[in-house]
Amino acid sequence: MEQPLRQHSDQSGAAPVAAPVRALVIDLEGALLRSELLMEALFSRPGRMLARFGAGGRPGMAALTDILAQADIDYAHLPYDADVLNQALAARARGEKVYLAASRFERHAAAIASHLGFDGVVAPSELAAGAPPFDPASIARIGARSDGSRPGWRTWAKALRVYQYAKNTLVFVPVITAHQLNLATLGHALLAFLAFSACASGAYLMNDLLDLAADRQHPTKRHRALASGDLPISSALSAIPALWLFAVAASLCISPLFLGVLAAYLVTTIAYSLVLKRKMLVDVVTLAGLYTLRIIAGAVGVGVVLSEWLLIFSLFVFTSLALIKRFSELSMRESAGLADPSNRDYRITDLHVIGAMAAASAMNAVTVFSLYVSSSAVTPLYSRPWMLWLLNPLLLYWFGRALMMAHRREMPDDPIIYAFRDGPSRITVAAMICIMLAAI
Repeated sequence: MEQPLRQHSDQSGAAPVAAPVRALVIDLEGALLRSELLMEALFSRPGRMLARFGAGGRPGMAALTDILAQADIDYAHLPYDADVLNQALAARARGEKVYLAASRFERHAAAIASHLGFDGVVAPSELAAGAPPFDPASIARIGARSDGSRPGWRTWAKALRVYQYAKNTLVFVPVITAHQLNLATLGHALLAFLAFSACASGAYLMNDLLDLAADRQHPTKRHRALASGDLPISSALSAIPALWLFAVAASLCISPLFLGVLAAYLVTTIAYSLVLKRKMLVDVVTLAGLYTLRIIAGAVGVGVVLSEWLLIFSLFVFTSLALIKRFSELSMRESAGLADPSNRDYRITDLHVIGAMAAASAMNAVTVFSLYVSSSAVTPLYSRPWMLWLLNPLLLYWFGRALMMAHRREMPDDPIIYAFRDGPSRITVAAMICIMLAAI
Protein backbone atom coordinates (compact mmCIF):
# COMPACT_ATOMS: atom_id res chain seq x y z
CA MET A 1 0.00 0.00 0.00
CA GLU A 2 1.71 3.18 -1.15
CA GLN A 3 1.38 6.30 0.94
CA PRO A 4 3.11 9.70 0.63
CA LEU A 5 6.05 9.92 2.98
CA ARG A 6 7.67 13.03 4.42
CA GLN A 7 11.31 13.46 3.39
CA HIS A 8 14.17 14.86 5.45
CA SER A 9 18.00 14.80 5.32
CA ASP A 10 20.66 15.07 7.96
CA GLN A 11 23.34 17.80 8.09
CA SER A 12 26.00 15.55 6.47
CA GLY A 13 24.13 15.56 3.18
CA ALA A 14 23.12 11.92 3.33
CA ALA A 15 20.32 10.63 1.15
CA PRO A 16 16.83 11.64 2.24
CA VAL A 17 15.26 9.32 4.78
CA ALA A 18 11.54 8.66 4.81
CA ALA A 19 9.97 9.93 8.01
CA PRO A 20 7.48 7.54 9.54
CA VAL A 21 3.86 8.33 8.89
CA ARG A 22 1.99 9.27 12.03
CA ALA A 23 -1.26 7.38 11.80
CA LEU A 24 -4.28 6.13 13.73
CA VAL A 25 -5.21 2.55 12.92
CA ILE A 26 -8.69 1.40 13.93
CA ASP A 27 -9.84 -2.19 14.00
CA LEU A 28 -12.96 -2.43 11.87
CA GLU A 29 -14.59 -5.28 13.78
CA GLY A 30 -14.78 -4.95 17.53
CA ALA A 31 -13.83 -1.27 17.59
CA LEU A 32 -15.36 0.90 14.85
CA LEU A 33 -18.24 -1.38 13.88
CA ARG A 34 -20.68 -2.23 16.66
CA SER A 35 -21.67 -5.37 14.83
CA GLU A 36 -20.23 -8.36 12.97
CA LEU A 37 -19.36 -7.75 9.33
CA LEU A 38 -20.11 -11.34 8.37
CA MET A 39 -23.60 -11.09 9.85
CA GLU A 40 -24.15 -7.67 8.32
CA ALA A 41 -23.37 -9.14 4.91
CA LEU A 42 -25.67 -12.09 5.53
CA PHE A 43 -28.64 -10.01 6.66
CA SER A 44 -28.18 -7.07 4.31
CA ARG A 45 -30.46 -8.82 1.81
CA PRO A 46 -31.20 -12.25 3.35
CA GLY A 47 -33.65 -13.35 0.68
CA ARG A 48 -31.32 -12.40 -2.13
CA MET A 49 -28.37 -14.04 -0.36
CA LEU A 50 -30.21 -17.34 -0.03
CA ALA A 51 -31.34 -17.20 -3.64
CA ARG A 52 -27.82 -16.57 -4.88
CA PHE A 53 -26.45 -19.32 -2.66
CA GLY A 54 -29.06 -21.78 -3.93
CA ALA A 55 -28.44 -20.83 -7.56
CA GLY A 56 -24.67 -21.04 -7.23
CA GLY A 57 -24.57 -24.80 -7.25
CA ARG A 58 -21.48 -24.79 -5.01
CA PRO A 59 -22.50 -25.69 -1.48
CA GLY A 60 -20.12 -25.07 1.38
CA MET A 61 -18.62 -22.25 3.39
CA ALA A 62 -16.31 -21.18 0.55
CA ALA A 63 -19.26 -20.49 -1.74
CA LEU A 64 -21.14 -18.68 1.03
CA THR A 65 -18.09 -16.55 1.82
CA ASP A 66 -17.76 -15.57 -1.85
CA ILE A 67 -21.40 -14.55 -1.98
CA LEU A 68 -21.19 -12.55 1.24
CA ALA A 69 -18.09 -10.77 -0.01
CA GLN A 70 -20.23 -9.41 -2.86
CA ALA A 71 -23.24 -8.52 -0.68
CA ASP A 72 -24.83 -5.09 -0.97
CA ILE A 73 -24.38 -3.43 2.42
CA ASP A 74 -25.73 0.00 3.29
CA TYR A 75 -22.46 1.42 4.63
CA ALA A 76 -24.04 4.78 5.49
CA HIS A 77 -26.34 3.29 8.13
CA LEU A 78 -24.12 0.69 9.80
CA PRO A 79 -23.88 0.98 13.61
CA TYR A 80 -20.55 2.75 14.06
CA ASP A 81 -19.12 3.52 17.49
CA ALA A 82 -19.52 7.27 18.04
CA ASP A 83 -16.53 7.56 20.41
CA VAL A 84 -14.23 5.83 17.90
CA LEU A 85 -15.44 8.11 15.12
CA ASN A 86 -14.73 11.14 17.30
CA GLN A 87 -11.19 9.89 17.91
CA ALA A 88 -10.73 9.48 14.17
CA LEU A 89 -11.91 13.05 13.57
CA ALA A 90 -9.51 14.32 16.23
CA ALA A 91 -6.63 12.45 14.56
CA ARG A 92 -7.47 13.98 11.19
CA ALA A 93 -7.54 17.42 12.83
CA ARG A 94 -3.97 16.78 14.03
CA GLY A 95 -2.93 15.99 10.49
CA GLU A 96 -2.60 12.25 11.02
CA LYS A 97 -3.60 9.51 8.62
CA VAL A 98 -6.46 7.23 9.59
CA TYR A 99 -6.61 3.59 8.49
CA LEU A 100 -8.93 0.66 9.06
CA ALA A 101 -7.45 -2.68 10.07
CA ALA A 102 -9.39 -5.59 8.58
CA SER A 103 -8.43 -9.21 7.98
CA ARG A 104 -11.42 -10.24 5.83
CA PHE A 105 -13.99 -8.85 3.42
CA GLU A 106 -11.51 -6.39 1.94
CA ARG A 107 -14.13 -5.01 -0.46
CA HIS A 108 -16.51 -4.08 2.35
CA ALA A 109 -13.68 -2.70 4.50
CA ALA A 110 -12.45 -0.51 1.64
CA ALA A 111 -15.98 0.76 0.99
CA ILE A 112 -16.45 1.64 4.67
CA ALA A 113 -13.08 3.45 4.73
CA SER A 114 -14.05 5.39 1.62
CA HIS A 115 -17.47 6.28 3.02
CA LEU A 116 -15.96 7.59 6.25
CA GLY A 117 -13.16 9.45 4.50
CA PHE A 118 -10.33 7.31 5.91
CA ASP A 119 -7.03 6.90 4.10
CA GLY A 120 -7.26 3.21 3.40
CA VAL A 121 -7.27 -0.32 4.76
CA VAL A 122 -4.34 -2.22 6.21
CA ALA A 123 -4.07 -5.88 7.11
CA PRO A 124 -3.20 -6.64 10.75
CA SER A 125 -0.23 -8.70 9.52
CA GLU A 126 1.30 -5.57 7.97
CA LEU A 127 1.08 -3.77 11.28
CA ALA A 128 2.54 -6.68 13.19
CA ALA A 129 5.49 -6.86 10.79
CA GLY A 130 6.08 -3.13 10.95
CA ALA A 131 5.98 -2.89 7.16
CA PRO A 132 6.73 0.60 5.78
CA PRO A 133 5.33 3.14 6.22
CA PHE A 134 3.84 1.71 9.43
CA ASP A 135 6.52 2.27 12.04
CA PRO A 136 5.15 0.94 15.37
CA ALA A 137 6.60 3.96 17.13
CA SER A 138 4.48 6.36 15.08
CA ILE A 139 1.19 4.50 15.12
CA ALA A 140 -1.71 4.78 17.54
CA ARG A 141 -4.05 1.81 17.51
CA ILE A 142 -7.65 1.45 18.57
CA GLY A 143 -8.00 -2.29 18.88
CA ALA A 144 -10.98 -4.56 19.32
CA ARG A 145 -12.59 -4.36 22.72
CA SER A 146 -11.31 -7.17 24.92
CA ASP A 147 -13.33 -6.48 28.04
CA GLY A 148 -15.66 -9.37 27.25
CA SER A 149 -18.71 -7.24 27.99
CA ARG A 150 -22.04 -8.77 27.17
CA PRO A 151 -25.42 -7.16 26.58
CA GLY A 152 -27.12 -6.33 29.87
CA TRP A 153 -30.63 -7.24 30.88
CA ARG A 154 -31.92 -3.85 29.73
CA THR A 155 -30.58 -4.50 26.24
CA TRP A 156 -32.17 -7.95 26.19
CA ALA A 157 -35.48 -6.58 27.50
CA LYS A 158 -35.42 -4.01 24.73
CA ALA A 159 -34.57 -6.59 22.06
CA LEU A 160 -37.18 -9.09 23.29
CA ARG A 161 -39.72 -6.26 23.51
CA VAL A 162 -40.89 -7.22 26.95
CA TYR A 163 -43.21 -4.23 26.93
CA GLN A 164 -45.09 -5.92 24.07
CA TYR A 165 -46.05 -8.74 26.42
CA ALA A 166 -49.06 -6.60 27.30
CA LYS A 167 -50.62 -7.90 24.08
CA ASN A 168 -50.37 -11.46 25.34
CA THR A 169 -52.70 -10.71 28.24
CA LEU A 170 -55.40 -11.36 25.61
CA VAL A 171 -55.07 -15.07 26.48
CA PHE A 172 -56.80 -14.23 29.78
CA VAL A 173 -59.86 -12.77 28.02
CA PRO A 174 -61.76 -16.05 27.43
CA VAL A 175 -61.44 -17.24 31.03
CA ILE A 176 -62.61 -13.83 32.27
CA THR A 177 -65.54 -13.46 29.89
CA ALA A 178 -66.63 -17.07 30.57
CA HIS A 179 -66.50 -16.37 34.34
CA GLN A 180 -64.32 -19.46 34.92
CA LEU A 181 -61.85 -17.89 37.36
CA ASN A 182 -60.20 -20.56 39.48
CA LEU A 183 -56.68 -21.67 40.32
CA ALA A 184 -56.48 -24.33 37.58
CA THR A 185 -57.73 -22.14 34.74
CA LEU A 186 -55.58 -19.19 35.83
CA GLY A 187 -52.54 -21.49 35.97
CA HIS A 188 -53.12 -22.69 32.42
CA ALA A 189 -53.75 -19.12 31.26
CA LEU A 190 -50.45 -18.04 32.85
CA LEU A 191 -48.59 -20.84 31.06
CA ALA A 192 -50.27 -19.76 27.82
CA PHE A 193 -49.13 -16.19 28.48
CA LEU A 194 -45.51 -17.32 29.00
CA ALA A 195 -45.58 -19.52 25.90
CA PHE A 196 -46.90 -16.72 23.71
CA SER A 197 -44.43 -14.23 25.19
CA ALA A 198 -41.43 -16.47 24.45
CA CYS A 199 -42.74 -17.30 20.98
CA ALA A 200 -43.40 -13.64 20.20
CA SER A 201 -39.96 -12.55 21.44
CA GLY A 202 -38.29 -15.05 19.11
CA ALA A 203 -40.43 -13.73 16.26
CA TYR A 204 -39.52 -10.12 17.13
CA LEU A 205 -35.82 -10.97 16.99
CA MET A 206 -36.25 -12.70 13.64
CA ASN A 207 -38.27 -9.79 12.28
CA ASP A 208 -35.63 -7.29 13.41
CA LEU A 209 -32.92 -9.35 11.72
CA LEU A 210 -34.83 -9.35 8.45
CA ASP A 211 -35.58 -5.62 8.75
CA LEU A 212 -32.11 -4.40 9.74
CA ALA A 213 -31.60 -2.23 6.66
CA ALA A 214 -35.08 -0.65 6.82
CA ASP A 215 -34.97 -0.11 10.60
CA ARG A 216 -31.67 1.77 10.40
CA GLN A 217 -33.26 4.32 8.07
CA HIS A 218 -36.29 4.75 10.35
CA PRO A 219 -36.24 7.72 12.77
CA THR A 220 -37.23 5.63 15.81
CA LYS A 221 -36.66 1.98 14.87
CA ARG A 222 -32.94 2.68 14.33
CA HIS A 223 -32.63 2.68 18.13
CA ARG A 224 -33.70 -0.96 18.39
CA ALA A 225 -31.10 -3.23 19.98
CA LEU A 226 -30.10 -5.04 16.79
CA ALA A 227 -30.26 -2.04 14.48
CA SER A 228 -28.13 0.07 16.83
CA GLY A 229 -25.59 -2.68 17.46
CA ASP A 230 -26.36 -2.94 21.18
CA LEU A 231 -27.12 -6.63 20.72
CA PRO A 232 -24.85 -8.77 18.50
CA ILE A 233 -26.58 -10.51 15.63
CA SER A 234 -25.01 -13.81 16.66
CA SER A 235 -26.58 -13.50 20.12
CA ALA A 236 -30.01 -13.01 18.56
CA LEU A 237 -29.50 -16.04 16.35
CA SER A 238 -28.76 -18.13 19.44
CA ALA A 239 -31.70 -16.74 21.40
CA ILE A 240 -34.38 -17.41 18.78
CA PRO A 241 -34.35 -21.24 18.93
CA ALA A 242 -33.98 -21.15 22.73
CA LEU A 243 -37.11 -19.01 23.06
CA TRP A 244 -39.11 -21.18 20.70
CA LEU A 245 -38.05 -24.37 22.49
CA PHE A 246 -39.24 -22.87 25.79
CA ALA A 247 -42.56 -21.95 24.14
CA VAL A 248 -42.99 -25.54 22.91
CA ALA A 249 -42.20 -26.96 26.35
CA ALA A 250 -44.70 -24.62 28.05
CA SER A 251 -47.35 -25.49 25.44
CA LEU A 252 -46.94 -29.22 25.98
CA CYS A 253 -47.67 -28.63 29.67
CA ILE A 254 -51.09 -27.33 28.59
CA SER A 255 -52.24 -29.54 25.71
CA PRO A 256 -51.23 -30.67 22.21
CA LEU A 257 -54.14 -28.65 20.80
CA PHE A 258 -52.74 -25.48 22.38
CA LEU A 259 -49.36 -26.29 20.82
CA GLY A 260 -51.12 -26.51 17.47
CA VAL A 261 -52.61 -23.02 17.92
CA LEU A 262 -49.23 -21.67 18.97
CA ALA A 263 -47.63 -23.29 15.92
CA ALA A 264 -50.23 -21.62 13.71
CA TYR A 265 -49.39 -18.31 15.36
CA LEU A 266 -45.66 -18.82 14.77
CA VAL A 267 -46.07 -19.89 11.13
CA THR A 268 -48.31 -16.90 10.46
CA THR A 269 -45.84 -14.59 12.19
CA ILE A 270 -42.95 -15.90 10.09
CA ALA A 271 -45.03 -15.53 6.93
CA TYR A 272 -45.87 -12.00 8.02
CA SER A 273 -42.20 -11.12 8.57
CA LEU A 274 -41.08 -12.63 5.26
CA VAL A 275 -43.89 -11.72 2.87
CA LEU A 276 -47.28 -10.64 4.21
CA LYS A 277 -46.26 -7.38 5.85
CA ARG A 278 -45.24 -6.07 2.43
CA LYS A 279 -48.73 -6.66 1.00
CA MET A 280 -51.23 -3.82 1.19
CA LEU A 281 -54.08 -4.58 3.64
CA VAL A 282 -53.02 -8.23 3.81
CA ASP A 283 -50.72 -7.12 6.61
CA VAL A 284 -53.64 -5.50 8.46
CA VAL A 285 -55.83 -8.60 8.19
CA THR A 286 -52.89 -10.76 9.32
CA LEU A 287 -52.20 -8.56 12.35
CA ALA A 288 -55.88 -8.69 13.32
CA GLY A 289 -55.78 -12.47 12.95
CA LEU A 290 -52.66 -12.75 15.12
CA TYR A 291 -54.33 -10.77 17.89
CA THR A 292 -57.45 -12.91 17.61
CA LEU A 293 -55.34 -16.08 17.70
CA ARG A 294 -54.22 -15.08 21.18
CA ILE A 295 -57.84 -15.10 22.33
CA ILE A 296 -58.45 -18.45 20.61
CA ALA A 297 -55.34 -19.85 22.30
CA GLY A 298 -56.60 -18.62 25.67
CA ALA A 299 -59.89 -20.44 25.17
CA VAL A 300 -58.11 -23.63 24.07
CA GLY A 301 -55.64 -23.40 26.93
CA VAL A 302 -58.24 -23.20 29.69
CA GLY A 303 -60.79 -25.41 27.96
CA VAL A 304 -63.68 -22.97 27.62
CA VAL A 305 -65.99 -22.54 24.66
CA LEU A 306 -65.13 -19.44 22.66
CA SER A 307 -68.13 -17.21 22.08
CA GLU A 308 -68.71 -16.35 18.44
CA TRP A 309 -69.70 -12.87 19.61
CA LEU A 310 -66.29 -12.42 21.21
CA LEU A 311 -64.57 -13.71 18.08
CA ILE A 312 -66.39 -11.32 15.72
CA PHE A 313 -66.00 -8.39 18.13
CA SER A 314 -62.26 -9.10 18.41
CA LEU A 315 -61.75 -9.19 14.64
CA PHE A 316 -63.28 -5.75 14.18
CA VAL A 317 -61.43 -4.30 17.18
CA PHE A 318 -58.03 -5.58 16.10
CA THR A 319 -58.58 -4.64 12.46
CA SER A 320 -59.24 -1.09 13.63
CA LEU A 321 -56.13 -1.11 15.85
CA ALA A 322 -53.96 -2.50 13.04
CA LEU A 323 -55.19 0.25 10.72
CA ILE A 324 -54.50 2.87 13.40
CA LYS A 325 -50.98 1.43 13.68
CA ARG A 326 -50.41 1.90 9.95
CA PHE A 327 -51.96 5.36 10.12
CA SER A 328 -49.55 6.36 12.90
CA GLU A 329 -46.53 5.07 10.99
CA LEU A 330 -47.46 6.92 7.80
CA SER A 331 -48.40 10.14 9.58
CA MET A 332 -45.06 10.10 11.39
CA ARG A 333 -43.27 9.80 8.06
CA GLU A 334 -45.36 12.63 6.64
CA SER A 335 -44.51 14.89 9.60
CA ALA A 336 -40.81 14.07 9.29
CA GLY A 337 -40.82 14.74 5.56
CA LEU A 338 -39.81 11.17 4.76
CA ALA A 339 -40.60 9.25 1.60
CA ASP A 340 -43.06 6.35 1.35
CA PRO A 341 -41.88 3.32 3.37
CA SER A 342 -39.73 0.94 1.36
CA ASN A 343 -40.76 -2.19 3.28
CA ARG A 344 -44.52 -1.55 3.25
CA ASP A 345 -46.96 -1.37 0.34
CA TYR A 346 -48.43 1.94 1.46
CA ARG A 347 -48.10 5.53 0.41
CA ILE A 348 -48.40 8.62 2.54
CA THR A 349 -51.28 9.68 0.32
CA ASP A 350 -53.22 6.64 1.65
CA LEU A 351 -53.61 8.26 5.07
CA HIS A 352 -57.21 9.41 4.62
CA VAL A 353 -58.42 6.04 3.34
CA ILE A 354 -56.66 4.17 6.16
CA GLY A 355 -58.14 6.54 8.75
CA ALA A 356 -61.65 6.05 7.34
CA MET A 357 -61.28 2.27 7.37
CA ALA A 358 -60.01 2.35 10.96
CA ALA A 359 -63.03 4.38 12.06
CA ALA A 360 -65.43 2.08 10.19
CA SER A 361 -63.96 -1.04 11.81
CA ALA A 362 -64.19 0.57 15.25
CA MET A 363 -67.85 1.46 14.75
CA ASN A 364 -68.58 -2.06 13.52
CA ALA A 365 -67.03 -3.42 16.71
CA VAL A 366 -69.37 -1.22 18.79
CA THR A 367 -72.33 -2.39 16.68
CA VAL A 368 -71.41 -6.05 17.23
CA PHE A 369 -71.15 -5.45 20.96
CA SER A 370 -74.57 -3.78 20.99
CA LEU A 371 -76.09 -6.76 19.19
CA TYR A 372 -74.46 -9.07 21.74
CA VAL A 373 -75.97 -7.17 24.66
CA SER A 374 -79.36 -7.41 22.94
CA SER A 375 -79.04 -11.16 22.35
CA SER A 376 -80.06 -14.07 24.53
CA ALA A 377 -76.42 -15.13 24.90
CA VAL A 378 -75.82 -12.49 27.55
CA THR A 379 -78.56 -13.67 29.95
CA PRO A 380 -76.82 -16.80 31.37
CA LEU A 381 -73.64 -14.88 32.16
CA TYR A 382 -74.95 -11.64 33.65
CA SER A 383 -77.65 -11.02 36.21
CA ARG A 384 -77.86 -7.34 35.25
CA PRO A 385 -77.15 -7.33 31.50
CA TRP A 386 -78.66 -3.87 31.08
CA MET A 387 -75.55 -2.43 32.75
CA LEU A 388 -73.46 -3.58 29.79
CA TRP A 389 -75.07 -0.83 27.71
CA LEU A 390 -72.89 1.59 29.69
CA LEU A 391 -69.88 0.13 27.91
CA ASN A 392 -70.98 1.51 24.55
CA PRO A 393 -70.21 5.18 25.22
CA LEU A 394 -66.88 4.16 26.76
CA LEU A 395 -65.99 2.13 23.66
CA LEU A 396 -67.00 5.02 21.41
CA TYR A 397 -64.89 7.39 23.51
CA TRP A 398 -61.79 5.20 23.48
CA PHE A 399 -61.86 4.43 19.75
CA GLY A 400 -62.52 8.08 18.99
CA ARG A 401 -59.68 9.18 21.25
CA ALA A 402 -57.27 6.68 19.65
CA LEU A 403 -58.15 7.96 16.19
CA MET A 404 -57.77 11.58 17.29
CA MET A 405 -54.40 10.96 18.95
CA ALA A 406 -53.17 9.17 15.83
CA HIS A 407 -54.39 12.05 13.67
CA ARG A 408 -52.52 14.51 15.91
CA ARG A 409 -49.32 12.42 15.62
CA GLU A 410 -49.39 11.89 19.41
CA MET A 411 -49.65 8.10 19.40
CA PRO A 412 -46.72 5.68 19.10
CA ASP A 413 -46.95 3.06 16.38
CA ASP A 414 -48.76 0.51 18.56
CA PRO A 415 -52.20 1.52 19.94
CA ILE A 416 -52.40 -1.44 22.34
CA ILE A 417 -49.22 -0.38 24.12
CA TYR A 418 -50.58 3.16 24.01
CA ALA A 419 -53.69 2.01 25.88
CA PHE A 420 -51.50 0.76 28.75
CA ARG A 421 -49.51 3.99 28.96
CA ASP A 422 -52.18 6.62 28.32
CA GLY A 423 -53.87 7.91 31.48
CA PRO A 424 -57.40 8.47 30.06
CA SER A 425 -57.23 5.07 28.37
CA ARG A 426 -56.34 3.35 31.64
CA ILE A 427 -59.22 5.09 33.38
CA THR A 428 -61.59 4.04 30.59
CA VAL A 429 -60.49 0.41 30.77
CA ALA A 430 -60.80 0.41 34.57
CA ALA A 431 -64.34 1.80 34.27
CA MET A 432 -65.23 -0.95 31.76
CA ILE A 433 -63.97 -3.65 34.13
CA CYS A 434 -65.97 -2.20 37.02
CA ILE A 435 -69.15 -2.13 34.91
CA MET A 436 -68.65 -5.75 33.80
CA LEU A 437 -68.11 -6.87 37.41
CA ALA A 438 -71.18 -4.99 38.54
CA ALA A 439 -73.24 -6.61 35.78
CA ILE A 440 -72.40 -10.18 36.84
